[in-house]
Amino acid sequence: MARKKSKETALPKKKSDAYIDGAGLVVEQKITQTLETNYMPYAMSVIVSRAFPEIDGFKPSHRKLLYTMYKMNLLNGGLTKSANIVGATMRLNPHGDATIYETMVRLSRGNEALLHPYVLSKGNFGKQYSKNMAYAASRYTEAKLEPICDELFKDIDKDTVDFVPNYDNTTTEPSLFPATFPTILVNANAGIAVSMASQVCPFNLGEVCETTIALMKNPDFNALETLKGPDFPGGANMLFDEEELDKIYRTGRGSVRLRAKYNYDKSEKCIEITEIPYTTNVEAIIDKIRQLIKANKIREISGIRDETDINGLKIAIDVKKGVEVDKLMQKLYKQTPLEDTFSCNFNILVKGYPKVMGVYDIIKEWVSFRMGCVKRRTAFDMKKKQDKLHLLKGLGKILLDIDKAIKIVRETKEESDVVPNLMVGFGIDEIQAEYVAEIKLRHLNREYILKRTEETKALEEEISRLEELLGSDRKIKQVIIKELEEVKKKYSQPRKTGCYYASDVVEIDVEEEIPDYPCEIFLSAEGYFKKCTPQSLRMASEQKLKEGDFISQHAETANKSELLFFSDKCSVYKAKLSQFADTKASAMGDYIPAKLAFEKDENVVFAVNTTDYSGYMIFVFENGKVAKVPLDSYETKTNRKKLANAYSGKAKLVKMFWIKDNANIMLRTTNGRAMIFDTSLLMPKASRETIGVQAMICKAKSTVEKAFVITDEKAAELSKYRSKNIPVAGSFAKDIEDPDQMTLI
Repeated sequence: MARKKSKETALPKKKSDAYIDGAGLVVEQKITQTLETNYMPYAMSVIVSRAFPEIDGFKPSHRKLLYTMYKMNLLNGGLTKSANIVGATMRLNPHGDATIYETMVRLSRGNEALLHPYVLSKGNFGKQYSKNMAYAASRYTEAKLEPICDELFKDIDKDTVDFVPNYDNTTTEPSLFPATFPTILVNANAGIAVSMASQVCPFNLGEVCETTIALMKNPDFNALETLKGPDFPGGANMLFDEEELDKIYRTGRGSVRLRAKYNYDKSEKCIEITEIPYTTNVEAIIDKIRQLIKANKIREISGIRDETDINGLKIAIDVKKGVEVDKLMQKLYKQTPLEDTFSCNFNILVKGYPKVMGVYDIIKEWVSFRMGCVKRRTAFDMKKKQDKLHLLKGLGKILLDIDKAIKIVRETKEESDVVPNLMVGFGIDEIQAEYVAEIKLRHLNREYILKRTEETKALEEEISRLEELLGSDRKIKQVIIKELEEVKKKYSQPRKTGCYYASDVVEIDVEEEIPDYPCEIFLSAEGYFKKCTPQSLRMASEQKLKEGDFISQHAETANKSELLFFSDKCSVYKAKLSQFADTKASAMGDYIPAKLAFEKDENVVFAVNTTDYSGYMIFVFENGKVAKVPLDSYETKTNRKKLANAYSGKAKLVKMFWIKDNANIMLRTTNGRAMIFDTSLLMPKASRETIGVQAMICKAKSTVEKAFVITDEKAAELSKYRSKNIPVAGSFAKDIEDPDQMTLI
């Protein structure tokens, strides 16, 4: 439950005083009702009035700014200070000058955030691809509208779109722009609202116009034939994945992978990055490469610097002698933002409601919207011509007797009676009579009237044509197609984003970049793991452990090896040894259950260190069964972190071992029996959760309680317990001690 609280003070007692019903009272209210009445209006306001673009391609903030500039005559006029534009826009947008100016910066040519900018800028407007290149204050920069904005405002004064009051009802603004091309697909747009977001990628203007025309002619047209994928203002190369693009075109969701473009200067031994993915910036790329160099994961680079200047973006990477540049770039693509992904989420407002649509649906909605604009424009033009025709027909009647018209005006005593007398004298209506009455005396001649009335026939033909157009959706579409062809001819430009294909991708194993050096690893019974270099152990080899803990496994290995941590919940967790930092013996080390995100109450019971997944895992269960599983059963093509069902849970596990080849295993039972057998007697099972085969027969309700890997010498010494076949019951062995257990990982 939610409670509304307010102070119970100064309530007006007189009826004449202002009084709010329920003020000062504590009212119990369901939380769902509170959300619906208080939070939902806010959420919808953010979605509808701020965050999402509409079918004309603009958010309200963009529309208010551009319309203000249009009314300031900045489409055809000269440049003006940005501060003037910001100030004027505040009549429509009350959210502050800083917000308005940031909006203008993004729409500007200088910022390079849009494929087709709407604001022609002069001065420093920053760069979309650099977070450090900040834009100058509005008092230093100048701006006007780009010529392409003519397509946004064309016929806006012919009732093509609705106008709504501004925030204080002092003026009006358009609810949408009657854009003559699908701007929503031409320029990138992103927004985050309450509980939902929008991310629209840009497409090439010429390709969008061509695709729209093709879909208007044939709704079953395949957009992939003309729309070759997104076209980003920053260029770069796009992975052409036809299946993924078709998904984006149909659903509005998907992702596009982008790669930076580069060239290599052999004389300077320098890689020059000239175009980067739209989703990243210069600083992020340089910082990541420097981190890799510092961590010794990339050794081919001797230096990196930002050489971006007035000519455009450039990241210079100095490489060492003998480096394969293409191979190095493949590694950088894999490990840095030089290759990045643009996630598409075409969430657009349609008639006031957010809707996720693919390219096909967006074009369909835009065509429907544009047809409405053309119909309204046609109706507006037709009404104007009908009004003019009506006046000219009245003027034509005057032509029959000009002297009579003059006589009526001269002989009328009262000015207010002139129009009624003309109406009676010539049989015309008030509008026609008013028009005749306002004609100057010098124009009351036959030549003037004949010239004006000659337009009557042309007007009648034009009105007939407009009526025919207004009644035919097919002809309306022909008008839209003609406009799209003109836009394509005037404003289309070559694609900036190129394409590469999956066959061009060379998979580089990043393992090559991991430094390889000898190290020793330790695992304690409590689950603490350490990786120590021989040098650090020579300085201090005494291991620090928690009270009661001890080292259960130890091995000498190399930094490129992999680790498998078996848990007591029949799972195995995989990790690369290079993921663990070098530490000293005096440190506690990494707690494996926390490091590898074990489940609650899950602990480490055994660890395996390998480079090639050779050898076998031996699992000994208390019912006398033993399983032999090849270690490569735990190898996966994908980089999986956890494998379930790593061993059988049908019986209680007594011990597990990793052996590189066959070994001698000793089993001991709770009733004092022992047996030794060679693991060559066990057939390996590829299934990880196999229960194995019976190796020892447990009698008198006894169970296997201990298992050991013993040396050949020890096996020869205890030859009377050795069995050449399994299963066996074993012999009583109260006279032997447990052998030392091997603890190598």
